[in-house]
Amino acid sequence: MDYARRFSGISRLYGQQGVSCIRSSNIAVIGVGGVGSWVVEALARSGIGNISLFDLDHVAESNINRQLQALESEFGKAKVRVLAERVGQINSECRVDCIEEFVEEKNLQQLLCKDYNYVIDCIDNFRTKAALIAYCKREKLPIITVGGAGGQLDPTKIRKIDLSRSEQDPLLSKTRKLLRQKYNFPVNLKRRFGVPCVYSTEQQSAPVDVTCLESGSGFQSDLNCAGYGSVMTVTATFGMVAVAHVLSHLSGKPA
Repeated sequence: MDYARRFSGISRLYGQQGVSCIRSSNIAVIGVGGVGSWVVEALARSGIGNISLFDLDHVAESNINRQLQALESEFGKAKVRVLAERVGQINSECRVDCIEEFVEEKNLQQLLCKDYNYVIDCIDNFRTKAALIAYCKREKLPIITVGGAGGQLDPTKIRKIDLSRSEQDPLLSKTRKLLRQKYNFPVNLKRRFGVPCVYSTEQQSAPVDVTCLESGSGFQSDLNCAGYGSVMTVTATFGMVAVAHVLSHLSGKPA
């Protein structure tokens, strides 16, 4: 494989030194669903050299509307494995480690033992999210966290800001509250957390015409019938904004 030819566009944008840093980097993606799967795609197409994928879920029919790996031919397969195969077709030099585990507070130290250059948090559980952020801050692992992408229609309202400053995002609000209560993050509203987050200023829309769907395929569906609707134009944009921040950090070139 000719890396220089394949990623010449990246080189012209970030420069040789920037690309060298990108190529040698090791990135952890926690959760590879509606946001995380697009994060993986962007990392692969940017020439990242090492990616670790953390998720225990399998591809289900209800993932079709928002997840990159969701194809009829992949139903029932481990999401991390399907994505790893895709990354190999994009950049065969990229090493992909598949960790078929849900990251939880009890296994953080065991799973995140590597010296990652960046951790991208795409978890949708605020307790786990808070534990992960606190762990990364304690271990001096750079991390960016992603808020809730459900119930939103307008990708132009997606923003990046310090986690202490996000608004209109219940998931990040609960995460922030728990970080202050349990993990001694600054209570002073003027102090920043030093953790970038991706969120939307759009108010979440309640589900319309909710119908609980049966997959009928024999595979476990991850559709939450009481949850918000979602669309790829929003979930993918959340992922792209997160990766743009990471590439800027790695290359030293402001986004």
